[in-house]
Amino acid sequence: MCGRYTLTRAEARALQERFNVEHFSDTRIVPRFNAAPSQEMPVILSAGGSRNLEFFKWGLIPSWVKDLKKMKPMINARAETIAEKPFFKGCLTRRRCLIPADGFYEWKQQADGKGKVPMWIHRKDRGLFGFAGLWDQWASPDGEVLRTYTVITTGANSAVAQVHDRMPVILLPEAETTWLDQNVQDVAALIGLLQPYPDDLIEMYPVSTKVNSVKWDSQECVADVRGYSDR
Repeated sequence: MCGRYTLTRAEARALQERFNVEHFSDTRIVPRFNAAPSQEMPVILSAGGSRNLEFFKWGLIPSWVKDLKKMKPMINARAETIAEKPFFKGCLTRRRCLIPADGFYEWKQQADGKGKVPMWIHRKDRGLFGFAGLWDQWASPDGEVLRTYTVITTGANSAVAQVHDRMPVILLPEAETTWLDQNVQDVAALIGLLQPYPDDLIEMYPVSTKVNSVKWDSQECVADVRGYSDR
């Protein structure tokens, strides 16, 4: 699964250049070192042939839900089943998005079995990338509108498998255009894009257990702690 991620390079210009964004709903974008479910984060949509950056809440709530109090938002969707699950299959053909990021966390079991160590997983060049995502819009009877998203996951590549058996789908740049193209309705073709990221493009290292708490969201969350301990 993917329960925390980072967007440390959160300048509007960097996002515009990397993802060809044409319109921003809000340019007051700030770096995030420990993004967590239920928080609002940037997502990229395609509308009318242009790419727009919006802010949605992490944790998908389908449009057909009647009672939010009985609903557990879905932070992840499995690539293997999204075409079948009622929760996701409508979004797959109608509401796809990119989720800008530059890293994510997974927790590695310590050799002695005493707890887990958070690992920050990122591109070797620290560059931006896009998770494959789905989004939806829920509206209450009195007009309240809530737009939410989920991160799609797949089986881990051999690098991430050392830590966890699944990983978020990081789309290759050439796949991003197809994923955002609302004219693409071929489910098999869309599912075919949801592959593990190439092993040779990523690296990881241990970071402080401060990332276990959502109250920590600063540069120290991604600091390499090999060779010393601040715990």
